[in-house]
Amino acid sequence: ARRSLASPVVSGVLCPCGSPRAAAAAAPGPGAESGGGGSAGPCGRALCEASEQDRRLRALFQKLDVNRDGALCIHDLAEGLGRLGLHRTELDLLKIVKAGDKDLDGQLDFEEFVHYLQDHEKKLRLVFKSLDKKNDGRIDAQEIVQSLRDLGVKISEQQAEKILKSMDKNGTMTIDWNEWRDYHLLHPVENIPEIILYWKHSTIFDVGENLTVPDEFTVEERQTGMWWRHLVAGGGAGAVSRTCTAPLDRLKVLMQVHASRSNNMCIVGGFTQMIREGGPRSLWRGNGINVLKIAPESAIKFMAYEQIKRFIGTDQEMLRIHERLLAGSLAGAIAQSSIYPMEVLKTRMALRKTGQYSGVLDCAKNILAKEGMAAFYKGYIPNMLGIIPYAGIDLAVYETLKNAWLQRYAVNSADPGVFVLLACGTISSTCGQLASYPLALVRTRMQAQASVEGAPEVTMRGLFKHILKTEGAFGLYRGLAPNFMKVIPAVSISYVVYENLKMTLGVQSR
Repeated sequence: ARRSLASPVVSGVLCPCGSPRAAAAAAPGPGAESGGGGSAGPCGRALCEASEQDRRLRALFQKLDVNRDGALCIHDLAEGLGRLGLHRTELDLLKIVKAGDKDLDGQLDFEEFVHYLQDHEKKLRLVFKSLDKKNDGRIDAQEIVQSLRDLGVKISEQQAEKILKSMDKNGTMTIDWNEWRDYHLLHPVENIPEIILYWKHSTIFDVGENLTVPDEFTVEERQTGMWWRHLVAGGGAGAVSRTCTAPLDRLKVLMQVHASRSNNMCIVGGFTQMIREGGPRSLWRGNGINVLKIAPESAIKFMAYEQIKRFIGTDQEMLRIHERLLAGSLAGAIAQSSIYPMEVLKTRMALRKTGQYSGVLDCAKNILAKEGMAAFYKGYIPNMLGIIPYAGIDLAVYETLKNAWLQRYAVNSADPGVFVLLACGTISSTCGQLASYPLALVRTRMQAQASVEGAPEVTMRGLFKHILKTEGAFGLYRGLAPNFMKVIPAVSISYVVYENLKMTLGVQSR
């Protein structure tokens, strides 16, 4: 039977029962006898006392503290773990130090080291339980395949067996808690929740449309309150991204409403017309309300998504792909219904002429006085219908690209790197927008009815027929060029701002 290289290290630190406050040997070793006396600790085993734990942790710390300065730096960990037969990359060691370094001095003192081990073990216990679908205390290849499939990641049973072999020390092709903990305790977590951590999508990328399926959060993120920090960082990133790409967004709205065969607007001509009519500041008309609606829409969508997940009643910690699409689409519909008047105001503000309204409130008063409350829900039906193709195709393309990368390139980590993440987000968002664009154009024209003098009241069906008859299928894609032009800068800006806000808010990067 093969033995795990990590086993001699970890077995002298924590009791096999997994209690973070217990410290008995997993196997007999120096200073411990198999069946000796002494007082029993929480697990009922001998020597499970705080003083014994402290002694063993100090012994491990001294083995790793190569230069004997009372602190573990990356060099100490590399050399110390190497002597114990544990070889880690510099990136792995940096993750360990970052995770435990509370005073941010770039190294771990004894207290930080102990805290890291105990905290890390709790995380490993959560992951082990989430993988152990049969609740028999062991993980087999089928359970790994199933867990990844629940997250939308498809791997073969042969690939799952390779994962098992790296941790299985007795050749049974199953992993118990001790083997799982022994392998991972002095190794940064590289496991299924890490796929969720690295591959967040809708929280990070903002392309001006908030119709994507919400991201999943791990048990740890929910318990530590990191989820709201992610949402705040995502909201801030969306605000900056939308502001930077607002001129292109306004041009898209103008082309959707005013462009036709007789009035063929080009990008340069559109910008020139806007600046001539209202000066450079007019390029940002409608951006204020577009930014303001991020917070209520994101909050309502997240809360609705969590409630719908409970209503679905799945016993899985993470939803399957079709469940995510259903819950995400319903949550999107609830959020859009709640803030839809703000969508109408955004369109009207983007189309307004200089001096037409003094501000958003003045615009709202005018619409209410002249058109009534129903005007705030013009274009509501095509907007709701657009959620499913947008969210569905965006999710399907993103998951397909993610799976392809994970199967082909993910060797030691689920971290795709910035370029791959940006590329996948850009492609999936573009495909989602392309699929739902005709509905988005019809929605915008219906929202803008009163701003176009003499425009007759039309239904969604009637407007589709009119556009196809007068302009052909091409007419349903007016404004597509500036819309696509803003995708890459929007995704890039939102990612950079999101990462910086995460650090400011204290969200640990893994």
